[in-house]
Amino acid sequence: MTDRLTIALAQVNPTVGALTANRDRIRKARAEAAARGADLVVYPELVVCGYPPEDLVLKPFFLDQVRAVVAELAADTADGGPGMIVGAPWREGGHTYNAALLLDGGAIVAVRYKHDLPNYGPFDEKRVFSAGPVPGPVSFRNVRLGVLVCEDMWTADVAETLAETGAEILVVPNG
Repeated sequence: MTDRLTIALAQVNPTVGALTANRDRIRKARAEAAARGADLVVYPELVVCGYPPEDLVLKPFFLDQVRAVVAELAADTADGGPGMIVGAPWREGGHTYNAALLLDGGAIVAVRYKHDLPNYGPFDEKRVFSAGPVPGPVSFRNVRLGVLVCEDMWTADVAETLAETGAEILVVPNG
């Protein structure tokens, strides 16, 4: 474990579907966090597309555009500044997930999928997302981070698994 890890929480207000505007908000918050010495900037759940994206995540063109924005943001981290955990709908293996992506060193270095999907009131995630497996920790600059997305923190399964598999810090992006 490192002696010190400075984490900035970016409470930006993304707009559903406004990928370019959301990307610009993410970049601005990262620049502010970098000026304050942050090693990692953590953004809200689904910050890239806005929350809740509803049926937008059913459109392949939209998911392609999300992937392109995430690639741009990952490339930004090649400058040696803070890494980022951004939330985005993520298509993999024929499924679409509510994901948290760790960006650092110019690349997407880890992806974690939301395990516990809400399906009550205004939340309709079981209809548009697949549930991910219980995640393991991710390594970030010699620290093992346990990344849980929103509801994953509401039950013991995910946090307990992360703790048992060596997570040193739990990071929970929420919408």
